[in-house]
This record gives sequence, C-alpha cells and structure tokens, in this order.
Amino acid sequence: MVCINVMDFQDVSLVGLRVFREVAERGTLTAAAAALGYTQSAVSRQIAALERSARTPLLERRRDGVRLTSAGRIVLRRAVTITAEIDATARELTGLPAETGAVRLGAYASAGAVLVPRVLAAFRRTHPGIKVTTREAGTPVLVRALRAGNLDLALLAAEPPFRPPDTETPPLHLEILAERSLCVAVPATHPLAGRDFIEFADLSGQRWIGSRPAGDDRSMGVWPGLAGRPEIVHVARDWLAKLNLVAAGCGLTTVPVSLAGAAPAGVRILPVRGGPQEKRRIMLARMPHQPTESAMRLAEALRSAVVETSSPVSAT
Repeated sequence: MVCINVMDFQDVSLVGLRVFREVAERGTLTAAAAALGYTQSAVSRQIAALERSARTPLLERRRDGVRLTSAGRIVLRRAVTITAEIDATARELTGLPAETGAVRLGAYASAGAVLVPRVLAAFRRTHPGIKVTTREAGTPVLVRALRAGNLDLALLAAEPPFRPPDTETPPLHLEILAERSLCVAVPATHPLAGRDFIEFADLSGQRWIGSRPAGDDRSMGVWPGLAGRPEIVHVARDWLAKLNLVAAGCGLTTVPVSLAGAAPAGVRILPVRGGPQEKRRIMLARMPHQPTESAMRLAEALRSAVVETSSPVSAT
C-alpha cells in the first residue's frame, strides 16, 4: 500500500502537477522540458518537490527514461482531474464556453494519413458542434498520452503476437476494429507490377526500402520470412518518403492496405500469396472509465469507417 502524508501533499503546486503530467506522457525529463520550454533542471526540481511532498518516489529512473511507480500512478490520476478542473474554471471565468464537445484523438502514422482525415471530413458534417483535435505518434507515446489524460482516444497498430500495448494498471480498454494483411508497394515499371497479386517466392532477391524501429515500434518495410538477408537499399521513417522512393523505382516496401488510395503515381500496391503473412490489427484504445458522449460518437464514426474497407474482428 502507498502511504502519502496528506498534510505535506496539500502544498504541491499546480505547475508541479502539470510538469508531472508532461513527464508521464513524454517518458523522459528531457522530452518534457523541451515540450514545456523549460530547462531540464527546472523539470527535475518540480519532480523533486512533488516527491518530497509525497515522501515517496513517483518515478522510477531508468536508462531509457522514466516509469511511474505505484504512487506516481495515483498522483497522475489526480493530477489529470485537478488540472482539467482548473482549466475549466479559467475558461468559465473568462467567459469562454466549456469544452464539453471536444475530443482529443491520437493515431499512428498511416491512419493519420488516410483514415483520420476521411473520418473527420464526414464527422464535421454530422457533428459540427464537436471539436476534434488530433496528434500523430507511435504506440508508446500515444499510450502515455492516454494515461496522462492528454488524449481521449487513440488508434493503435498492433502486430503479432498482439500483446497489450503496456503493462500499467488499470489496463487500457482495447477494441479491435480490424485485422488485415500488409501488402507490397511495387514500382509501376517493375516486372511484378502487372499482376493482381505477388507470389511469396517472387519476393526473394528484391531490393527493399525499410524503416528503422523507434522505441518499442517494430520496423516495417521488408516482407517477413525471406531466405537469407534481404537487401535494404534505403531506410526512411515516413511512409510517404518510402512510397515516393518506390515510385522512383528504388525498391519495394510493405504498406498497410489502407494506403492503397493514397499511393503516388507510379506505385502499385499488391497483396502477397503464399509464405508468411504479415498481419496488422487496428485497435481503438482509451482509459477504462466511461468516455464522454462526444468521444463515443467519434469512436462510432471510426468503427464505421474501418468497416467500409474491412470486416472487423471481435472486440476485447
């Protein structure tokens, strides 16, 4: 059980709580300082003051960043509530309307490029009173933002063996919207481009455009299970850069099927038959508490948009 002295903790500052939320989301003191425009030492002092008031560590310092302790999770949960109430009070005092019709949505890169814009265009027509803000990031960042209270919903991409995106408590509410196989993007001038699909055996010996892993994100770009060491001739993080390299005839790369409609001229996106299949799940994540009505409406719009192009599998 975590024991915090109530009288000592009553003196914590609002600035300290905001800094703590930022550190919890960013995962490092350095990243939090950059986001807030503070020095790292200023962030460290705010965290140290919180920990002195709590009389217990709130963060576990590790080589790859920080992780919340059990006491830290308690403080984060309360910090989210307190800072949200203060912000609502400030808006009310200045005569601005309460943001009850606001939803903050996070998404992985290819969803942010295709699915999210399509959903938002339709959502503005059907729910003009709901303000939606979005941010694109990898899974670790999106999960931390959910737990820090800076996102209401997040679209995540998951690959086998489909483990939970983190091990924190309480577990996130995860809904599987769809499961799809990846495809291969091929230059229109490539010998494989004239087919309706690519045989797995024909992928051996091809030149590939890959991605470097970032944090816990798995790299994409090379089809799995190929014999020998695949020849990676270009490395690019951004999906649009990879597809433009494909269009220039520089190699092949794997892509989600959702990008088929956004591929530049000179690219064909084809399914692969035979051999290991590279599966991806589209998942909608949120904290386990009851979402707002606005968040539920946006979640339904996201489900419907995914159903249009793929049959969803069961939810968890």
